[in-house]
Amino acid sequence: MWLNTLILALRSIRRNLLRSFLTVLGIVIGVSAVITMVTVGNGATMAVQNQISGLGTNLLQIRPGQRMGPGGSGGAPSFKDTDADAIASQIGGVTAVAPEARTGTTIVAGGRNWSSSIIGSTNQWLVTGNWTIADGREFTNDELRAGAAVCLIGQTVQRELFGSGSAVGSQLRVKAMSCEVIGVLGSKGQGAFGNDQDDMVLMPLNTLQRRITGNTRVNTLLVSMADGADPARVTASLTQLLRERRKLADSDENNFNVLDTKQLADTLSGTTQVMTMLLGAVAAVSLLVGGIGIMNIMLVSVTERTREIGLRLAIGALEREVLLQFLIEAVVLAALGGLAGIVLATLASIGLSAVMNVPYQFNASVNLLSFVFSAAIGVVFGYFPARSAARLNPIDALRHE
Repeated sequence: MWLNTLILALRSIRRNLLRSFLTVLGIVIGVSAVITMVTVGNGATMAVQNQISGLGTNLLQIRPGQRMGPGGSGGAPSFKDTDADAIASQIGGVTAVAPEARTGTTIVAGGRNWSSSIIGSTNQWLVTGNWTIADGREFTNDELRAGAAVCLIGQTVQRELFGSGSAVGSQLRVKAMSCEVIGVLGSKGQGAFGNDQDDMVLMPLNTLQRRITGNTRVNTLLVSMADGADPARVTASLTQLLRERRKLADSDENNFNVLDTKQLADTLSGTTQVMTMLLGAVAAVSLLVGGIGIMNIMLVSVTERTREIGLRLAIGALEREVLLQFLIEAVVLAALGGLAGIVLATLASIGLSAVMNVPYQFNASVNLLSFVFSAAIGVVFGYFPARSAARLNPIDALRHE
């Protein structure tokens, strides 16, 4: 009986293909919208997590001032490179500490020029940021102590100034100083805040301070915590140590701030997930609209097929068989719309992921849930027309014109 009922439902759908297509269009749009929003949203969440993790593993960024961002220092004193040494020797759960000074200027090599970020630090900077060296070597201890005219460059600087050739051993001019390129860093791509992480030149901290900026300021302290370390405990210890070194009284507020990149990643990921759920919920409304469309068309179908229904009832068909026929017809329509929506959502998600430069992740549970929900809509909104058909009086139905 189930097979015969399914065959009858498919024949009825095939007789009115255009009307059937228009009937399920709302389901198709609803399912595809929900899946696309959730898939692209999950991809955006993963992209945020990857970009934040690209800053470094278990990384704490310590900067002068009471808040992050432009103008956040508010006249607060900068750090000293000895602060990094104190943190490394006195704070437990820390694997690497790097002082960082930064400026921006135009660099020149081989007749080409390029505006880039100039960073002064130590080899620990490579550790805190999970940097790799694609070509060449890192600084020696003698180069770091003497402030030698050597540097490592990012992939963007390599491409813009040296093209496809090797930059190691070449000379690079930064302002009035000429330095030797001793290494090229591995590529990291776009950062969490939209900046190009590969557009930079790294040189010893003493070199930058003595030959470029002319001061001993350290803008940032980068602290990489060990796996399993308690961020709250490490942050509290860092805060206490820096307050002592900066001679702050108990009543004074901190004139520095500590940013936990993992906490930032969790916050941004949570925000994108909430937005994904909100957009998915809005898109799900179109599924209800599609269900109402199915109910309307099924009511029209019952009216058009009143004589057919009356004839079936007159020759012995049971009410539940008529009910089942129309109910299965509604479910088949909704399920076909769900399948079409999944195909459309997959194509749209792949396209949008490529345009937005976020990873595409096929989520089987979301696709399955959307399909089941679309079939359930067929049951819910198809039941009333099916019940109306099953309760027709055979005599009145046969007299229907």
